[in-house]
Amino acid sequence: MSRIMQLSDFNFDLPDELIARYPLESRSASRLLHLDAQGQYHDRMFTEIVDLLNEGDLLVLNDTKVMKARLKGKRVSGGAVEVLVERMLDQTIAHCHIKASNTPKAGAELFMGEDGVKVVVQGRHENLFVVEFSQPILSVLDRYGQLPIPPYFNREAEAIDTERYQTVFHDPEKIASVAAPTASLHFDETLLEQLAQKGIQKTFVTLHVGAGTFMPVRTDDIKNHIMHSEWCDVPEATVELIRQTKARGNKVIAVGTTATRALESAAQAHQGQIAAWTGDTQIFIYPGYQFCVVDRLITNFHLPESTLLMLVSALSNRDNILKAYAHAVESKYRFFSYGDAMLIDQAQ
Repeated sequence: MSRIMQLSDFNFDLPDELIARYPLESRSASRLLHLDAQGQYHDRMFTEIVDLLNEGDLLVLNDTKVMKARLKGKRVSGGAVEVLVERMLDQTIAHCHIKASNTPKAGAELFMGEDGVKVVVQGRHENLFVVEFSQPILSVLDRYGQLPIPPYFNREAEAIDTERYQTVFHDPEKIASVAAPTASLHFDETLLEQLAQKGIQKTFVTLHVGAGTFMPVRTDDIKNHIMHSEWCDVPEATVELIRQTKARGNKVIAVGTTATRALESAAQAHQGQIAAWTGDTQIFIYPGYQFCVVDRLITNFHLPESTLLMLVSALSNRDNILKAYAHAVESKYRFFSYGDAMLIDQAQ
């Protein structure tokens, strides 16, 4: 196992033109690559997910909502500054990333938006800044914020992102993510209704996605990588549906790596048995991990050498995943947040 614990073992060549920088016209129009339990892959369309799941199976989705978390402003000197709200601690205090020509010190005043909403740097929390807004954060973000679309889009957020970089089922009260649970972007109301008509249930967890999801792994030995912390909630109603699903021999299908991490975190907090749980998770899933809850995973195609690629390699295995990815590149599947999808079965 030690041989595949090196970062370079999770690399692959990806032509730039396969990065999907804009969504397709229809959410459910994406392609789907099914990687089965024997490691064989099959080219499908995403709408065929209805045929690939069984009556009595359970979809687990992340109902978080993406904040318009990116703010542009100025320092007292007039220099440009960008603030990305990572986590709100209360209505006016948050942990943030700050981009500026010089690192702001404690006490520095920043001014956001057209009316110059004051933001004061209080200090540091690990690699983040602790800042205090002079007005409620969500109201400032609503007026002046931009959706923090992924850096690999290599563009500014546009009008189309306001709708399409949110899931159709997000909970408007759970607005705290800085990135979308992108596997869920493939689902529209029609497809969800078709799944329900077949007797496929759905339930929700919440994991507020942090900007750390885009951070590269900087250790050659991946076991030395420290994951960023994200808040998640696995409610009792979801746990009960999972228990019922398992009891009748059906499958639990996580929609996305965030739902996977939430479910497995809840199980890890209870000695491997799924139970209701709320808290911060830093779970790092890589090959060798034994899944406690998730049987199948719907996910997008991930960046080379990313923790998300390591997670999907744990559910199938590294060789299966890299062979499937090579096929996806050759077949010109679309990659990353607005790209195509995979259905991955746990390897037998």
